[in-house]
Amino acid sequence: MKKKVIIILAVVLVIAIIVILNLSSQREKSVKVTMEKVKRTDLTSTISASGEIKPKKSVNISALILGRIVKIGVKEGDEVKAGDFLLKLDSTQFEANAERDRAFIQSSQAELNKAETTLEKSKGFYERQKNLFDNGLISKEQLEQAKMQLDLADASNRSVKFQIQQAQASLKSTLDNLGKTVFSSPIDGVITSLRVEEGEMAIIGTMNNPGTVLMIIADLSVMEVEVEVDETDVVGVQLGQIADVRVDAFPSQVFKGKVTEIGSSALQKSAAAATTTESKDFKVVVTLDNPSKLLKPGLSASSDIIIAEKKQVLAVPISALVLKDKKSEGPAAVSAPAKGRGANEEEGVYVVESGRAKFVPVKKGIMGELMIEIVSGLTENQDVVVGPYDALRQLKDGLLVKAEAPKKEAAKK
Repeated sequence: MKKKVIIILAVVLVIAIIVILNLSSQREKSVKVTMEKVKRTDLTSTISASGEIKPKKSVNISALILGRIVKIGVKEGDEVKAGDFLLKLDSTQFEANAERDRAFIQSSQAELNKAETTLEKSKGFYERQKNLFDNGLISKEQLEQAKMQLDLADASNRSVKFQIQQAQASLKSTLDNLGKTVFSSPIDGVITSLRVEEGEMAIIGTMNNPGTVLMIIADLSVMEVEVEVDETDVVGVQLGQIADVRVDAFPSQVFKGKVTEIGSSALQKSAAAATTTESKDFKVVVTLDNPSKLLKPGLSASSDIIIAEKKQVLAVPISALVLKDKKSEGPAAVSAPAKGRGANEEEGVYVVESGRAKFVPVKKGIMGELMIEIVSGLTENQDVVVGPYDALRQLKDGLLVKAEAPKKEAAKK
């Protein structure tokens, strides 16, 4: 009978302790959180940037002389080979100038023959006068007159030669301008833009006004995507990195490419838009591996440049990261994605052990789209708090937490 009483009292005591503990735990405030387990997964770190499709080689055909367009031999979309005829400007004036220069050269050549004959005659006369003077048969004045006649003949001869050189230079310039009235394709490519019609005037450029761009020829066999990458991301971009390119006009297709050019200086913006505090962008060029013939210059595109890849590494959702003051025992001040880490802050996650939160500093690796690699600090299958954001701001070591299902799972249930 005594043993039964002792057993009953012990059971009652245990039940009382359990009830007391339950009542005390219910009185303790808990924070509802969403948890996920630390797991291994494949991560790909990318940098996204937008830009437009451009051909690697594109040539603007502009007028080098003023003239009226008299013939156009191509139309927009035509394929051309290097040397093919494109268009012709009115060359009447230049042809007339060339004929004038040729006639002047011929006339000057006749004058040169006459001047050379006079020069030879004057040389012979001077030599004879010099012999007579040496023998005392003529006066010094007569010798000086013969010398003057020789000098005049020599000067006349040289003057005609200079006139011929000037006429030849004028003819060369005229022929150069005449050649500029006919345009041939400098490369193999496609006429991507034809901006003039027969009968229009082709205007040459000046210091302040650009000249007329008659047409644009592009080699569409090699296409590029020129994107603008933020200064904080461009440091991770290297030549040869793989990129996935998406073109707005072809939303279902992904084009593969490689980084072939990285700008060494920031892109210049207009004086009105530029400020000293705004971030800078750098030009990055991605060359497509097998460009489709449907791609056209100017199409909007976005590029995801793969800067790092790792297989089966420990990872947690990016939302799990928080910053905590090293000297403080209070809650984390801010979620890591919102701000950068300060000198007196450490980065980590809250793990859940026995229903309570515990801050664990971690060392990060590469960052994927939604997950981030954890190099040290955690082990596989640990429970970590991933949200919500307000809950992460309230957490501190030892705080009681209550797991709730993610919104998507709760909605399914």
